[in-house]
Amino acid sequence: MSTGHFRRTSGQSPPVLTPATQALPRTTLSRLEARLSELAGAPIELDRPSDPQHGDYATNVAMQLAPVRKRSPRELGEELAAAAAGLDEVERAEVAGPGFVNLWLAPSWYGVALAEILEAGREYGAGWADPRQRIQVEMVSANPTGPITVASARNGAYGDSVARLLELAGHDVEREYYYNDAGAQMAKFRESVEAIRRGEEPPEDGYRGDYVVELAHEEGDPVPKMLARIEAELERFRIHFDSWALQSELEQRLPQFLPRLDTYEKDGALWARSSAYGDDDDRVIVRSPEQGGTPTYRAADVVYLADKLDRGFERAIYVLGADHHGTRNWYAAIARMLGYDPDRVEVLIYQLVHLIRGGEQTRISKRRGDVVFLDEFMDEVGVDAARWYLVNRGPDQTIEIDVDLAAERSVKNPVYYVQYAHARIAGILRNAGEAEASAQVPGELAAEERDLIKRLAELPGLAAEAAERRGPQAIPTYAIRVADEFHRFYHHHRVLESNAQAFRLGLCTATQNVIARCLDLVGVEAPERM
Repeated sequence: MSTGHFRRTSGQSPPVLTPATQALPRTTLSRLEARLSELAGAPIELDRPSDPQHGDYATNVAMQLAPVRKRSPRELGEELAAAAAGLDEVERAEVAGPGFVNLWLAPSWYGVALAEILEAGREYGAGWADPRQRIQVEMVSANPTGPITVASARNGAYGDSVARLLELAGHDVEREYYYNDAGAQMAKFRESVEAIRRGEEPPEDGYRGDYVVELAHEEGDPVPKMLARIEAELERFRIHFDSWALQSELEQRLPQFLPRLDTYEKDGALWARSSAYGDDDDRVIVRSPEQGGTPTYRAADVVYLADKLDRGFERAIYVLGADHHGTRNWYAAIARMLGYDPDRVEVLIYQLVHLIRGGEQTRISKRRGDVVFLDEFMDEVGVDAARWYLVNRGPDQTIEIDVDLAAERSVKNPVYYVQYAHARIAGILRNAGEAEASAQVPGELAAEERDLIKRLAELPGLAAEAAERRGPQAIPTYAIRVADEFHRFYHHHRVLESNAQAFRLGLCTATQNVIARCLDLVGVEAPERM
């Protein structure tokens, strides 16, 4: 029996993560936090002070524990500082202010941290999920009535970056595209193409634009051709779908699910009593005879959700636009009615995209007057900038993209700035040839070297949190900070033919690996030359 989807033969799918099952990465930094937590008898998360005179890391745990232990935070801080100073990783520890414990780490800690990053290579920060799960991320899913718009491209960029973070964690992720290949909108689309083929104007509520004219010059059903074009656009956008789901095929399986639903008839239509299962309202799933007696798209939702979970996905993630906000409760209600755990279903909502040119919002397209298509956007700013700018804001925020800046190839453009750091390191390593790269610390470390290693050591924890929060926007922000730290180090310290050449080559290699990983997580290439 058809399940309404077909798989792409694309080799192995990569890995994933979920909030309920996350295990934190074990790193040099997390191990230090664990040892300090044992000394304090309470969990400790270390922060980097804004002023380097306050140490490499600091904790306010003494102030948090003081009310519970009925002792002064300063006294507790003094005890923790004395105990921490006895650790091999800690060079010295001091108490500041009302009870902050400031830590200065030993050079050996930096060597171990750098060695860990070098040993892991491009896999640094990967593989922490426990247990590993099989997860589907369904994204974009725009009807094939026209090319992908920039708004729908945000769906893809966001969803794909979430999938990449989940893969980094170690889960098995599959990407799927669900599309409506039947119904009123598809009928209007076909009618519009047929009208142009007859030399007529499309219907008033039909589809217009150069792409409709182009399709009219080709024979046959325009829908498969449009779908192939959408797939090609998304491949160019670096999103590969493992499978595609067809609404028309899923709808055919509705009768087998109706007995499992809590339904009633009203005004000749069949309703799901979804409000009794946590939804905002009841939903029509089969229209009345006067309205054709056909299943609604809500009916297809029922079959599709069951189809996902029955395929063995332990978590089904939907990526939807802001106009689908109420759908989150609907999917949970379906799961409850059908006897599935609603926690296996997750809905991610993202906001709109506005393009800015010359300081003013624009929606002008060369091929259609009211939208901008993804392929036009990629032509103008490039794939790398398109991916970066559609991910670098949280999904709950409207994105405003300065198209002029996004297209600019200078360090004022953040994606170019980060890529330039990667390319500059690649140039250093090319010039180094077969020279040794090492994590062996050459005596005293400069402040810029310490700061860069501390920044690199943040990646595993930051990526884990970004995956848990489904917030890939943290990655571009972090990548800029890594590039900042590297450029500062490079400005102050010679790498090749220096007394610390091997160590600094190791530091450059580790930085390159971390930047490359960050760029990959948002679908951006890491160039060797620029």
